[in-house]
Order: sequence, then structure tokens, then C-alpha cells
Amino acid sequence: MSIAAPLRTAPASAPRPQAPRLRITARGRKVLAVVIAFPVITVLGLLAMFSGGSAIATGSAGTADFDYLTVQAGQTLWGIAETIAPDADPRDVIAEIMSLNQLHESSVQPGQRIAVPADLDR
Repeated sequence: MSIAAPLRTAPASAPRPQAPRLRITARGRKVLAVVIAFPVITVLGLLAMFSGGSAIATGSAGTADFDYLTVQAGQTLWGIAETIAPDADPRDVIAEIMSLNQLHESSVQPGQRIAVPADLDR
């Protein structure tokens, strides 16, 4: 017959042993970042590839109506804008003319042929 030693329990006030603190190295941080980032980047890439909107060509033509005007000596876009649309803000008309003609600056040359919106032309 064996006699077992009585169980000893630690008093309530005794400190509990603490688990060792996890320390991650610089290399470990890099590996963890790659492990986390790779699936995220993969999912975003797949979403970008397969969820892109489809471009559908239609048979309808655009309804942009415009007339041509030949720039005379001494004319500016500001003067042209005031002539073709006296009641409109010249800055808006100039912006529309520049967009229609794909002009990068507002200067025009004598003899230059520019398109002006037909709804503004008098």
C-alpha cells in the first residue's frame, strides 16, 4: 500500500508564473507582413481583373453639332466667345471651344480654323 503525499496548493497571494513574452524579430515582421499582404493583394488583383466594366459599342452616333470659324487677324478666343454668345460667360464659352478643339492654350493664330458649338453660334 502506498501512501501519497498530500497535495500542496499555493497560497492565493503567491505570484503566478508568467508566460514568456513573445518577441518578434525584424525578419519575422517582414515574413508576417508578406504572409498577410499576399492573400490581400491576390484577392484585389483578381477582383480588378474580373470585375472591370465591359465597354459596349452602340450604333448611335454622337449629337455634337458644331460650326467652323476661321480666326481673323487680331481676334482672340475672348473676342470670339463674346461674339458668338454675348449673353454667356466668356470663360465658359472659351473652355467649351478649347475642349472641342483640344487646345492646350487659349491663344489662336490668324487663319486657324476652329470649331465652335452650333448652339452658341449666332
